[in-house]
Amino acid sequence: MTADTVRWGVLATGGIAAAFTADLFDLPDAEVVAVASRSEESAKAFAERFGIPRAYGDWNRLARDEDIDVVYVATPHTAHRTAAGLCLAAGRNVLCEKPFTLNVREAAELVALAREHGRFLMEAMWMYCNPLVRRLKSLVDDGAIGEVRSVQADFGLAGPFPPSHRLRNPELGGGALLDLGVYPVSFAQLLLGEPSDITARATLSDEGVDLQTAALLSWESGALGSVHCSIVGGTATSASVTGSRGRIDVPGGFFFPDRFVLHRDGRDAEEFTADPADGPRNSLRHEAAEVMRALRAGETESPLVPLDGTLAVMRTLDAIRDRVGVRYPGETGEYPDETGEPRLTPA
Repeated sequence: MTADTVRWGVLATGGIAAAFTADLFDLPDAEVVAVASRSEESAKAFAERFGIPRAYGDWNRLARDEDIDVVYVATPHTAHRTAAGLCLAAGRNVLCEKPFTLNVREAAELVALAREHGRFLMEAMWMYCNPLVRRLKSLVDDGAIGEVRSVQADFGLAGPFPPSHRLRNPELGGGALLDLGVYPVSFAQLLLGEPSDITARATLSDEGVDLQTAALLSWESGALGSVHCSIVGGTATSASVTGSRGRIDVPGGFFFPDRFVLHRDGRDAEEFTADPADGPRNSLRHEAAEVMRALRAGETESPLVPLDGTLAVMRTLDAIRDRVGVRYPGETGEYPDETGEPRLTPA
């Protein structure tokens, strides 16, 4: 890494890898030097598409490439533990797509590996790096709506998705919760931290994954959170935060908003809009810029997406799965107990 350029490796060649790689070109201090896939043909096609110098049909070769400063892991989430673990063990820094892993046990292993090797590690929770979401959090933290009493958020897709689709495939960690529900849960925990109690209900598919899930989260402060996700119905994808002296509404696309409205008791409503200079609302460049800022500062984790926060979200997702009865192939043992310790083990 130089003072001017951070060199990226991309591990996987799917849609999200392509979107992230394209957004890296918006950053003049970012350079993509290598891509890897399990298929050399796929890696070469991706490299040719984006003008990337090196293409590997082997994850290990990317992990051992010492010209790479940081690897973006964009595999299906069932492979996050393996892919990110390879890179961390080889001395690479890692940005790993959400959901961070399949369960909190795997997440804790990656965090421990990063800390053992002194490497940077961050979940690609781009919502946390979004400038307008950061503004919303700042207002809440500064007491603009008083003490937070409740948070509501939803994310649903209409589908329908056939049983063969990855969103319904247990082998790929399918279901609404891990792919979509991670956003409402992460939004609630961004503002309130880890909940003290969780209840949940779900509609399960014949394959055993959740088609839709609703959870009620509660905190010792008395605050409540209502989160919902679905792959059988398109929702408003909205969010609302209610406090003792006001409310903030995010009318749509809460995890990459173009605006939100602040209602303060006794005042006219205030609308906050995205700055056009920040780029398209679906840009992933903000999380990439945060990774590069942290690397230059010598940090091993980001204050915007701290590892302890990622672990807390994974504990909540595990607990919701426990309540609704979703367990993936290869998972045995028990879910986290009341102390929050990960207890799922591989088969």
